[in-house]
Amino acid sequence: MASLWTRNDEPDDRPFWQQRGWQLSAAFLAVVLCAGLVAVLLGGPGDADADRRALSGPLIGQLGPDGSRPGGCRTDDSDQDAPTRPPRDVTWRTLNGARVPLSRSAGPLLTAGPLLWCFAHTPMGAVMAAHVIPRHMSGEDWRTATQQQVVAGPARDIFEAMRSSLQQTKPQHTAIALAGFMVMTYSPELATVRLLLRQGDTVYAYTDYTVAWDGVDWKLRPLSTGDLHTRVTAAKAGDGFVMWGV
Repeated sequence: MASLWTRNDEPDDRPFWQQRGWQLSAAFLAVVLCAGLVAVLLGGPGDADADRRALSGPLIGQLGPDGSRPGGCRTDDSDQDAPTRPPRDVTWRTLNGARVPLSRSAGPLLTAGPLLWCFAHTPMGAVMAAHVIPRHMSGEDWRTATQQQVVAGPARDIFEAMRSSLQQTKPQHTAIALAGFMVMTYSPELATVRLLLRQGDTVYAYTDYTVAWDGVDWKLRPLSTGDLHTRVTAAKAGDGFVMWGV
């Protein structure tokens, strides 16, 4: 299905190690910033022994016989417009060393094992999923999150292989903050969300995540290279972004 609305930007499908944002080639991405962005976007290094096997069985509920979402996962999905402000009920939680936004109206509403899930089937719900799900990839339960919150297929297999090859330590606090967002494209089946990242008070960058609706919840859809997001690019504060104000 075609997007209901689309902003004019092309994603970069190159492998992350070939992208300028991962090569320290831009003055913006100084060593300390680049290291912090890796921790925020993919999951920082951790001890290989700390990696857990994926938990068996589904943690995320299934559709009921009448096609309804699982018990406790009921959202108001009537607002299908591009968000122009954050949810009024937003709160913040530290997840694997970084602060992520939570909302009773947009999600995530439920916790199952290590997973936060149940996002509204709206543009704002897609925004929340793009903020929260990637942060699961920094923790020791990243395999469970990958199997249950990333779209299955060859791209997911590539991501899992790349993520498995990283040497790891326990997630550490990062100074990189989630500063704002912009919905680039949206349909009820697929959305691309641009995240604005901040280092200190003046240094900004952005990257894009795509999420797909599977009938129950939003899931991350990797690029064909296995990367979960596009290249990291220098940005200006504001510049069309909805700012979190934190």
